[in-house]
Formats: sequence, C-alpha cells, structure tokens
Amino acid sequence: MPYFFDHLVEQQIQQAVDSGMLDNLPGQGKPLILDDNSMVPESLRAGYHILKNAGFLPPELEERREAIQLSDLLASAQQHDDDDKQADLRERLAQLELTLRIKGFDTEFLQVHLHRHLP
Repeated sequence: MPYFFDHLVEQQIQQAVDSGMLDNLPGQGKPLILDDNSMVPESLRAGYHILKNAGFLPPELEERREAIQLSDLLASAQQHDDDDKQADLRERLAQLELTLRIKGFDTEFLQVHLHRHLP
C-alpha cells in the first residue's frame, strides 16, 4: 500500500514538472536554508518548529535572550553610575544564569557578552 501512494505522488509531481507548474517558483535554483535542530531532542522538534513559525522562542532561548538584554542594561547602568539599578540587574541576571545552568545550558556566552560591554 505505501508503494502505491508513493507512486501516485511521484506521478503527480512529474505531471506538474512536465506542465511547467513548478517553473519560476521563489527560490528556484537557490540552496535550501534548513534549520539546524540537531541539538533539539527529536520529541521536541515539531513543537519548536511550530513555535518558531508562530514567532515564539522556546523557553530556554527566550531566557537566553533575556539574559543578554539584562547584561546590556547592566552595562548602560554602569555607564550612568546608577548603583541601585546595577544591584537589581546583577541579582536578576544571576538568577537567570542559575536557571539556565540548572537546565543544563552553558552560560559562557553570557560571560563573553558581559566582558565585551563591561569595564
């Protein structure tokens, strides 16, 4: 039965090619840009793909984005000598970094980002 379905699909694709229905499609002749989801567990790939297409990030990547934003805010607060804001941002950033580490994520990216902006 699967062979029959495959054969039917192949016939329809060949008919479309022969009739020119697949000519001049956007991206024709260009390489496909495929997402590298090799680090995402197979059971989560479909869900992550749906979230991405809907404009949402997986929770871990959202936390990573938030950590980078906090480090940028911290750098700005240091430039303006706002000690109270610096303390609050450092605490929030430390909590977020700990959350990421508990989830098994490497937070070296955050240290690199911080050192790039901080004196």
